[in-house]
Amino acid sequence: MDNNINWKEEGSKILLSCPIFNVEEHYCRSPNDKLKTFNVLSTMDWAMVIPLMEVEKEQKFVMVRQWRHGAKELSLEFPGGVCEKGEDPEKSAARELQEETGYVLGKIIKLGSFNPNPAIMSNRMHFFLALDLKGPYNQNLDPDEYVNVELVNRDDVLMGMGKPPYIHALIGTAMTLFLQREKQLGKS
Repeated sequence: MDNNINWKEEGSKILLSCPIFNVEEHYCRSPNDKLKTFNVLSTMDWAMVIPLMEVEKEQKFVMVRQWRHGAKELSLEFPGGVCEKGEDPEKSAARELQEETGYVLGKIIKLGSFNPNPAIMSNRMHFFLALDLKGPYNQNLDPDEYVNVELVNRDDVLMGMGKPPYIHALIGTAMTLFLQREKQLGKS
């Protein structure tokens, strides 16, 4: 049984509040009754969408190339972002797709959810597949968002995982869920 390894939170406080996350200190009681302190990044949930279309009988993903400040390099990834307060993750995925790429989805399928880093982060990442795309129409980027939209062959993305420009770990998770769905449908 897992009951003997559960911790109990007894309190927390915000150490630093930033626009996209808070750094919190959590006070937790261990299974052997010792009070310990842990730091947690608390942020809103995120949504990522895999926009899939067929172009000249080839599966292509609509992807975005953008600068990532933490890595200090360009990243090619699926559209995604923060779920606004009270916003359903499915709506967030559709909104992020339109804002970043100009494409509007016709059909959306939930692939799964993960905690991006459950050791130190409180949020969840929700993954979706977007089909029957319409557009592209105009992008609606945030003031500090600079994004190039690219149609990328499915197999190029799969074979590029873990090498630049496919540096974002969460697109690896998205691809795993995408391939899982293909296998369930007997397509792989």
